[in-house]
This record gives sequence, structure tokens and C-alpha cells, in this order.
Amino acid sequence: MFRLCTAANLPEAHLLLHRLAQAGIEARVLNEHAQGGLGEIPFTHAYPEIWIMEAADEPRARRIVTEFEQTPSSPDTARCAACGEMNPPAFEICWRCGQALR
Repeated sequence: MFRLCTAANLPEAHLLLHRLAQAGIEARVLNEHAQGGLGEIPFTHAYPEIWIMEAADEPRARRIVTEFEQTPSSPDTARCAACGEMNPPAFEICWRCGQALR
């Protein structure tokens, strides 16, 4: 087994796990139930981790993680025509440059 990454939370870990499975990469989520130990163990040890079974799958798995991290959180995000920044769907002006989005 080979540690691929640490997820911010359990839902994120399972989303990554399913993306890896769709790509034919066998993986596991470790520390899945460690949240119950907070206070007894350091919080950094309770983060869910994604482990892949084959080291040869690492390059493809890392590309999948990178794509996941770069995906906008909402399909309704708006790209600012002036600066190119992605903005949440509720925004009417760009948070970065102040231009109107609509």
C-alpha cells in the first residue's frame, strides 16, 4: 500500500475514492473512524487518508487528485470576463477585481 494523500474530511475522501475506482485504481480510506478519537489523539492523525494498493498507479492517481482539487465547488460558478477568476453562483461582482459578473 502507498499513501496518496490526506483528505480534508470524510465526504471528500469518499469522492476521491470513487474517482479512483472509476479509473480502475484500487484504493482504501484509512482513519475513516478516527474522528471519534479527537482529544485523545492529535487532530492531524484523525484526517482521512487515501491509500492506493499499487505504487505503479501513483502517477494516474495523482492526476486524479489534482483534477479533483482544481474542480470548482459548484457547477454554477461564474468566470469573470475581466480577470478570469471563478466566483460562487451567488456573487454579482467578482470578488477579485470588482467587475460585474452579469
